Amino acid sequence: MKKRKRSKKIPEVRKIYRILESSFGDLGWWPGETAFEVVVGAILTQNTAWSNVEKAIEALKKNGLLNIAAIKKERPSRLARIIRPSGYHRMKAARLKYVCRFLSKECGGKLARLKKQETGALRKKLLEVNGIGPETADSILLYALEKPVFVVDAYTKRIFSRHGLICENASYDEVQSFVSERFDKDVRALNQFHALLVEVGKRFCKKKRGLCGECPLGVLLER
Repeated sequence: MKKRKRSKKIPEVRKIYRILESSFGDLGWWPGETAFEVVVGAILTQNTAWSNVEKAIEALKKNGLLNIAAIKKERPSRLARIIRPSGYHRMKAARLKYVCRFLSKECGGKLARLKKQETGALRKKLLEVNGIGPETADSILLYALEKPVFVVDAYTKRIFSRHGLICENASYDEVQSFVSERFDKDVRALNQFHALLVEVGKRFCKKKRGLCGECPLGVLLER
């Protein structure tokens, strides 16, 4: 009897996904009524909690500023005041203007056109926009443009390093490659996986110490 060839996908990553989805269910990320709202959220969520982002987005809506043309025209000082709840409001106001200029130039403000571009090339263009780093670029690609990329954040690095899957000082690209080589290139699954890891990070995998006895992934440490 021939031996079955072992899958190239290392089971740990997929097992983590299955355990967490079984524990938390479908988390339904990312909240946003339009693709552009998701882009705005990706900028505003830098270095702050999502609850603060929600307040800032609601303020933009009330002031008729949740569209590309309006943000481009608005005075930076007033835009900054409106998004103050998100923190670093002056910096983020400038970044919103940068990304809106990019969207106007690149796709005429039509994000549906942007979705047609090849993922790698589009990612490079996003990273050239002032204020957009890898995590923000990938959040836009995955959640606003439905591109199959894995979003890496501090929670991901912490969880994976504590389980011995990556080095503690692994770079963003190294962690992303690690997951991409071992996980399905499926938008829904990648969306859910990132959300699940964030949930674990917030609830159990604390910065100073992990609550491993309470965490669904604690079973993996018992092997």
